Amino acid sequence: MTEEETQLWLSAHGWWDGAAGDRLRHFVALVLEEADRQNLISAGSRSQIWSRHVVDSAQLIPLLSTLEGRRASASGGEAVSPAPSELWVDLGTGAGFPGMVIGCLREQPIQLVEMRPLRVDFLRHCVAALGLDHVEVVQGKVENARFDRPASVISARAYAPLDRLLASAHHLADENTVWLLPKGRSSEKELEIIRSGWQAVFHVEQSITDTESAIVTIQNLRRIDRSKGLRARAGRNHHASYARCSRSSASRRIKPRS
Repeated sequence: MTEEETQLWLSAHGWWDGAAGDRLRHFVALVLEEADRQNLISAGSRSQIWSRHVVDSAQLIPLLSTLEGRRASASGGEAVSPAPSELWVDLGTGAGFPGMVIGCLREQPIQLVEMRPLRVDFLRHCVAALGLDHVEVVQGKVENARFDRPASVISARAYAPLDRLLASAHHLADENTVWLLPKGRSSEKELEIIRSGWQAVFHVEQSITDTESAIVTIQNLRRIDRSKGLRARAGRNHHASYARCSRSSASRRIKPRS
């Protein structure tokens, strides 16, 4: 996707003109300015910031609508607009992608979880400069993050491999949480790794910004309880051992004394 195509795509979604477009342009200016002081984005991607970072992040919103529409159709209902209290959690937000972009385009609450102090300071500066009262920056490890309700949506871009990501953030979700996880070429391989420990509806969606990139979507996620299998196997082993002992006892006869 070229920089010109990104403007057309954003315009088609109503995000180029008006307040949303103003916020995005202001945020991009803040990123490029701060990138001279800390390594927010690579030097090679600065000239492509709108396609490589902004639209790459913004595409998660229409994708979420598509997923919710599919889920509503499957249940025989209709997709509904996001509730005012619907919580979006972005893991390892870093330079603000996708979390800050989502915050610029949606009015629902969003929590940006970031551990690095300099990135946290930058993100909080952006939130204040853009007047995003519904966006909060949480400093610390994802494993230590706690919120007053499960996240409706969890996103993460370049945060961690899927196995580590789910292990660190599963406590923030419930079975209704939608996970939107932009990935590169490793998406299929990472999915194979986690399928042995997690049960869910997994899909790989094509990214609109890069033909070699994908977005892993996860719904109805739950951890596979291996302890049940271990207990079941232990029970079967116990019964088998008892049966062998019973057969052995029955085969022995005590000879009467003469």
